[in-house]
Amino acid sequence: MLRIHFTSEDIGRVRVAAGPVPAWEMLLSLHVLRGRADHGVFEPWRAGALGCLDASSRPLLALAPPKGYSPDFLTPCDTDVESGVEAVRSTPRARLRRDLTLLAGPGAAAGGLRPLADGDVGALCRLGEAMRTYHDRALAPVWDRLHTVISAERAARAADLLDGGVERLLSRLHPLVRWQAPVLSVAYPVRRDLRLGGRGLLLVPSYFCWARPIALRDAELEPVLVYPANRGLERLVEPAGDSRGDGLARLLGATRAAVLEEIATTGGVTGTDVARRLRISPASASEHATVLRHTGLITSHRTANTVLHMPTPLGRAVLDRRTLTPRLR
Repeated sequence: MLRIHFTSEDIGRVRVAAGPVPAWEMLLSLHVLRGRADHGVFEPWRAGALGCLDASSRPLLALAPPKGYSPDFLTPCDTDVESGVEAVRSTPRARLRRDLTLLAGPGAAAGGLRPLADGDVGALCRLGEAMRTYHDRALAPVWDRLHTVISAERAARAADLLDGGVERLLSRLHPLVRWQAPVLSVAYPVRRDLRLGGRGLLLVPSYFCWARPIALRDAELEPVLVYPANRGLERLVEPAGDSRGDGLARLLGATRAAVLEEIATTGGVTGTDVARRLRISPASASEHATVLRHTGLITSHRTANTVLHMPTPLGRAVLDRRTLTPRLR
């Protein structure tokens, strides 16, 4: 059992990660690849991604055994790949040695990890390159799907927060998590107590986290709880059998589908910009945006005199059905 102890200050410092965290998805997807093939939801991805594990992956594979401890320094919570790689490469030598000693086990020699444990620049560069290569080959092709599922999870947690405060958010994280103030209890393979001490808690929903939530071993680091994201949108992205991707145009109409795609691609765009890019009238762009908003595919926010349109998780899922599933399946 993992028991996370909150103070009153910690309650106000609970956050949810802004999106998929590349380093955590990398580590947990490696566990899926190298462990037992008993997660049916991952099998289509796993079948294609196994070919990504070649010689370039060796520095990474040495740090990510299919079971047991993986070094805490390998999973910074940066939400872009390059920042995460740079954080790993900048790990202080003392922390490298401590984490790699834990990985090797009591009394074991560092062996092939000795250069990394010593902070060798070349070894750190090779590890960073292995992280980039693995992400590009194994994760980038499905990153939009991860983003859709985790965006939906964030929306669900936001609704819990608005409707019932932090206590409802914490109590609905996962079936293996129980909130009984001031302690969040997590079913865990070892007994641990984590005292937040006013630092707050970062919640990281993860696509590849499967069996149970996970925390860092080092209690001195920023407190993090990684937990399985709700896959309720999976049914929306099942294969449609239309690999040409013209089903959305038939459903919405070619222009309205193009407006949705433009808004989703940009991530935050005005109606004037949509009209200019698609070479349609501002009135037409406004009409299409209104229909998309009323059907829940986009949301619109006014700032001063500017209205920005952004895709909802449902809007992204509709686009994923058209463009992602042929690659995934």
